[in-house]
Amino acid sequence: MSWERNIVLKSPQELAVMREAGRINAKALAAVRELVRPGVTTAELDAAAEEVIRKHGGIPTFKGYPGAYPFPATICVSINEQLVHGIPGKRKLESGDVVAVDCGTTFEGFVGDSAITIGVGEITPQARRLIEVTEQALSEGIRQMRAGNHVGDISAAVQQHVESNGFHVPREYTGHGVGRQMHEGPQVPNFRFAGRGVLLRPGMTIALEPMVMIGTHRTRVLADQWTVISADSSLTAHFEHSVAVTEAEPFILTEL
Repeated sequence: MSWERNIVLKSPQELAVMREAGRINAKALAAVRELVRPGVTTAELDAAAEEVIRKHGGIPTFKGYPGAYPFPATICVSINEQLVHGIPGKRKLESGDVVAVDCGTTFEGFVGDSAITIGVGEITPQARRLIEVTEQALSEGIRQMRAGNHVGDISAAVQQHVESNGFHVPREYTGHGVGRQMHEGPQVPNFRFAGRGVLLRPGMTIALEPMVMIGTHRTRVLADQWTVISADSSLTAHFEHSVAVTEAEPFILTEL
């Protein structure tokens, strides 16, 4: 796919549908957050998210998504060293775990895509700081999503915040445009030079997703061909919102 050619500007009517897709997605993540505690399986989290999405007339975007083989679940659940794309299953959460949950909802043909990271029970101060910095990096990136700025301004804001706090961003995995497809243009890395890249225009919709690791920027993929982990097995975190560029303030589509 050519990321830069696949940029689709959305009309106000289309943004209203995307807002509803985002709202449903936020409700699914809220249901998952309520369930997170020691002893709960990742499959139970997945079932809860799917129930909310279907109850509100949505379709799980991730289920069946093409890759090495079709993704088998509604959400990605990535624990501790797992950065993204973890597959739900029989694993039980334990106190001290750091759990990233990524979810996508398709509603009336448009996608809402967002992610949160949650600490299970008592987590370490370092893990708590990692989660805080990652969520703050998302906010820093969103602040740059203004017409007239460039994609590089978003990326540089994320990287600066993360690295100034002593953490690392991956090079291989990025944010992306979102709309009728889960992955549209532009590609939005979590590192880049300010003032460069695609010009932001009203109607652009981007799933911005800082992914942060404690010990390295390097990653590797597990044998399941989906789950990505930090190369040194250090802790990771991940936050994401789908956001529209407007004539004024950035419009977060995936808030409750």
